[in-house]
Amino acid sequence: MKRLRLRTNVDNWLTYGLVIVAYIAVRLLLAGGNISYALQGQLVPITVYIVMAVSLNLTVGVLGELSLGHAGFMSVGAFSGAITATLLELLADTTSTTWIRLGLSTPWIRLSLAMLIGGIIAGIFGFLVGVPVLRLQGDYLAIVTLAFGEIIKNVMSILYVGYDANGIRVSMDSANALKLDEGGTIIMNGPMGVIGITKLSSFTAGFILILITLIIVLNLINSRAGRAIKAVRDDKIATESVGISVWRYRMMAFVTSATLAGAAGALYALNYSSVVARKFDFNTSILVLVFVVLGGMGNIRGSIIAATVLTVLPEVLRAFNEYRMLTYAVILIAVMLVRNNATLQHVYKQIGARLSKSLPTRKKGSEV
Repeated sequence: MKRLRLRTNVDNWLTYGLVIVAYIAVRLLLAGGNISYALQGQLVPITVYIVMAVSLNLTVGVLGELSLGHAGFMSVGAFSGAITATLLELLADTTSTTWIRLGLSTPWIRLSLAMLIGGIIAGIFGFLVGVPVLRLQGDYLAIVTLAFGEIIKNVMSILYVGYDANGIRVSMDSANALKLDEGGTIIMNGPMGVIGITKLSSFTAGFILILITLIIVLNLINSRAGRAIKAVRDDKIATESVGISVWRYRMMAFVTSATLAGAAGALYALNYSSVVARKFDFNTSILVLVFVVLGGMGNIRGSIIAATVLTVLPEVLRAFNEYRMLTYAVILIAVMLVRNNATLQHVYKQIGARLSKSLPTRKKGSEV
């Protein structure tokens, strides 16, 4: 048992180390001016997609349930976070209390609060959706989560939010229906989305969010609750027979996944001056699912690498012009074929076995 715990700790620290080393390397490249402007613009989206992939892997890989509505939770977090950040900025300009004004004028405080609120609201939506949905499984669950994602996208497209001296106003008719006072501000304008966002996101904020996500997910997976979640995945009937609440642990994984997706959505939205609902459509859910499948179901490190490579790859392939996306598709197919090659899988297992043998062992009777 101690050896297993040691292997788990080593594996977790390898994942943390990979992220930290990558962050330091990118910072050094930025300081030396060795990263193009186009690639610099991809740094925050890369961190966002890593968090999305790791959080979806918790549902798809660890829990074993196919969810096609992950972009819906990202959308909830994105709009909640963008609205929160804008309201905090307006409050900082109008409040007479000095310490509140100084606090809300600090970009990282507004960003942190926006991501926190975006994650909480997405988690609440995850719970509300999970109550009926998690009683389903397999294809039925996938179809319902897909429908949820599309419903959220369409609702956000007809939502109008404004702010004036009387507070927050919300409508689903038009901007005029808000009836804002003179000097009022339209924050969310229906199909145009949230406009006039002050850019707060940064690569460092994304790096911190990745570390927080890894700490939450890896500790959950290796905890007693995580073992229960895996038991639910492997054999639901046997799990119920020993008194483990299947619904409870499925809900735990689902809500955690939704909360992290919401925080990632807030970080994504605050990287641009405006954000629209059509960005968070079915294609975004499928893209994140591709990251998970390509990186390996239940493989957290694989999700990080796949999300990074597949986000950067389209930019790297721009030299191919009209053949860029064709080349991208061919590379995806080739990688999937290689990953499913039995001979290569055997080689990977041999390497893993040799690495595990190199770990320190204890003499018999030394464990207590």
